[in-house]
Amino acid sequence: MNRLGKKASETLIEMALSADGEECNGPETISTAGSEIPSSSEGLSSTETTLLIPEHQVSGRKYNLFLKRRLRIDKRHQSKDSIFFRDGVRRIDFVLSYVDDLNKEWEKKLERRKEFESNLQKAGLELETEDKKESEDGKIFFVKIHAPWEVLITYAEVLNIKVPIRENDIPPMVENPLDCVLFPLRLPEKVMHPEPDYFTAPFSKDKQELYLINDESTFFSPSMRNRIVNYILTRCPYGTEEGKKKFGIKRLLNNGTYTAAYPLHDCQYWKKASDPNCDSERYTLYMEWARFLRFYKEQPLVLIRKYYGEKIGIYFAWLGFYTEMLFLAAVVGLICFLYGLFTMDENMSSKEICDPAIGGEIIMCPLCDRDCEYWRLNTTCESSQYSHLFDNVATLFFAIFMGIWVTLFLEFWKRRQARLKYEWDLVDFEEEQQQLQLRPEYEAKCTQKKKNPVTQEMEPYLPLTSQAVRFCISGATVLFWVSLIIASMIAVIVYRLAVYAAFASLMENTQTLQPISGVLTPQLATSVTASCLNFVIIMILNFFYERIAIWITDMEIPRTHMEYENRLTMKMFLFQFVNYYSSCFYVAFFKGKFVGYPGAYTYMFNRWRNEECDPAGCLIELTTQLTIVMAGKQIWGNIQEAIVPWICNWWGRRKARNNPENLYSRWEQDHDLQTFGALGLFYEYLEMVIQFGFITLFVASFPLAPLLALMNNILEIRVDSWKLTTQYRRPVAAKAHSIGVWQEILNGMAILSVVTNAFIVAFTSDMIPRLVYYYAYFENEHSPMSGYINNSLSVFLISDFPKGNEPKENPEDFVICRYRDYRYPPDHEKKYMHTMQFWHILAAKLAFIIIMEHVVFIVKFFVAWMIPDVPADVKAKIKREKYLTQKILHEYELEKLKERLCQGDTRATEKEFIATEGRMELSRAM
Repeated sequence: MNRLGKKASETLIEMALSADGEECNGPETISTAGSEIPSSSEGLSSTETTLLIPEHQVSGRKYNLFLKRRLRIDKRHQSKDSIFFRDGVRRIDFVLSYVDDLNKEWEKKLERRKEFESNLQKAGLELETEDKKESEDGKIFFVKIHAPWEVLITYAEVLNIKVPIRENDIPPMVENPLDCVLFPLRLPEKVMHPEPDYFTAPFSKDKQELYLINDESTFFSPSMRNRIVNYILTRCPYGTEEGKKKFGIKRLLNNGTYTAAYPLHDCQYWKKASDPNCDSERYTLYMEWARFLRFYKEQPLVLIRKYYGEKIGIYFAWLGFYTEMLFLAAVVGLICFLYGLFTMDENMSSKEICDPAIGGEIIMCPLCDRDCEYWRLNTTCESSQYSHLFDNVATLFFAIFMGIWVTLFLEFWKRRQARLKYEWDLVDFEEEQQQLQLRPEYEAKCTQKKKNPVTQEMEPYLPLTSQAVRFCISGATVLFWVSLIIASMIAVIVYRLAVYAAFASLMENTQTLQPISGVLTPQLATSVTASCLNFVIIMILNFFYERIAIWITDMEIPRTHMEYENRLTMKMFLFQFVNYYSSCFYVAFFKGKFVGYPGAYTYMFNRWRNEECDPAGCLIELTTQLTIVMAGKQIWGNIQEAIVPWICNWWGRRKARNNPENLYSRWEQDHDLQTFGALGLFYEYLEMVIQFGFITLFVASFPLAPLLALMNNILEIRVDSWKLTTQYRRPVAAKAHSIGVWQEILNGMAILSVVTNAFIVAFTSDMIPRLVYYYAYFENEHSPMSGYINNSLSVFLISDFPKGNEPKENPEDFVICRYRDYRYPPDHEKKYMHTMQFWHILAAKLAFIIIMEHVVFIVKFFVAWMIPDVPADVKAKIKREKYLTQKILHEYELEKLKERLCQGDTRATEKEFIATEGRMELSRAM
């Protein structure tokens, strides 16, 4: 089939389009000259410059389609909500907007725009400009861009885009026997699979007859079209400034030449498009996916991928799978919590603390110097009972379970990812070809060139000395900000130490607080306020560091897009890791561990006495810290993601919302939406990975963390889908076959979580001391845990207080006080030294850590080994599809060769024919 039109057709089309343009308001520019691609010196690689678009040629089918539609379209009555040019035929693939403000930069911006748009036309794109008089505010010009067939097929080959060659005849998977049970969770088949599955092959201009091209206007999906146009926009030059060649739409956006560049949504999200040629996929996504009332339904991943591209599709696939796996962890965590709740009354430690005859008679040493008073142990009755909710035998089981759950999640995700790669034609996706292309910013800033040893071509490079200087500055900046986080954490610790006495005095002397003094102890009040203060500091530091991280990554001038994303990811994650988790690490592993004992306390900066844990343990404080930071981050994140964009869009549309639809065009509606930037998905992944750290690194202290994460993620999926569908401009489609470097980060956190949970159970909870007492130091055979509280508290002679450290008052003339430690009493020859029980407990803690780590790691690695990364049926389908695709391609080549032989082509020899048949036989054998 001949898809290249004749010159006569070209002339007729141009004349018709030109006549059409004369009746329209605003200039329209159509490319009529020979199209050409910018040379490699203008920003394209040598591979790209070899694929030039020939003279402007139009297919016969396109010509007929144009005439047919042209006769029935009256442009004067065309809805401005249309996604087509004024002729109603050519689809709008991209839109540029600018404001023609008469300032000192006006002439320079005008010159840049003229040069840039002229070069876009030379690249084969067609432009149509909407005058500012046609816009809603009368200030904004809109340049609509259309990529004709010749441009699409040229760059489809450059970008190695896969297209259909034959409908897939591989039988579908065997039906799941649970499908009838899961039916209420399913979406309609037309939503889940909007189009048939095809065998695909990379597009080649020389083999157009091979592909299933029924209609050139719809053969490439809108997401493919906007990806191709964006590829051209990012590499199109616009002149020379200060002796350097300038190119790329990003730079023009930064310097204000254009105010926005975006592809169009296909319709309004709340109603279908009036044009029957529009699929209204945005409306379908909103109705079936982006509404919260559909929270229990599966996600239409195929439609998401088709509309937004594979990169966004793989994110929602991962988020959905992560949420599904959280359901199991949440159920087990809830069971562990309920176990603690139902056994609260059986907890011997809480009974003894609350017993007036035991806890009421134990006088505890003051928790601060001078200002604090002696206090009775039973004042912490309620907090010790609440501590049992999280510090019980189930804590150990849940910590081990989560270590295995993390492995199951990561391994099953690999399998799910492999299935998506097959279903989305990403098996042979050469990410290196897409991601390892030089960044336009790198080509623009690196003026020096050297020969590439592989391609033997000159390409820009950054000298080693310049790289070293930039890395030093970058490393110093990151180190400074990490140090700032640590300094802020120390400041919060100082706050804890400084205000504890104030809270103790306030609660002692304020009668209105007496009824709740049993619940709101000075320790709890200090912990809650410190956690809230820490959260505020986290948000402030996070706000500033995000901008610093982008700035220093730009300063490093990474060579490729992959390098840029990886460097920024590692910088942001390192900062966020320290920022969000440092306070939890302090409470879990440092608080109460280096206190000393009465008479020989340790002091921070020789001024503030280190704070102690509650007699019931520090685990309840770690739970409080984790809950406030985790819940606060999730609430704040949802406010930022949903409410802020909605308010901004409402404010921007407050005038246009009263105008009739025919005065508010599709490109203006999308222009008033928020921009989903290149780092939009980066922040989504970062938010979820930080959450993943909370539910894995410290989950032994808070079994309900997976349940909170599950509820948040159910909301997160719908919030993300809602804002993407309704509040943001349509993102440029991009390919990705995995979640990238985040996979390695998750693997690292999974390994670290085993270590942290082992240390939490050993050193933060009271699990090991209780077990040691139960088996080795019990005093009552019939009730082995009775007497544990008395055993865990050491005795101090009040007269041994150093002068100046003793409490100001001792109204009841106490002689001794108790403190949490294992030390000899004052009348022992080893006065205040650690007892043998202390060393037994320490040895048991270390032994537990080693045993738990080895058991969990062995199980993890065994599970990982047992579960293959790629399902067996997917492997078979990949091999089958490769075989059939190769067979189709070989048969096509053989047919073409036969045609050449029949036509008497002397270049088609009999030996070439035999060789081609031999290759087909070899392929079958393989």
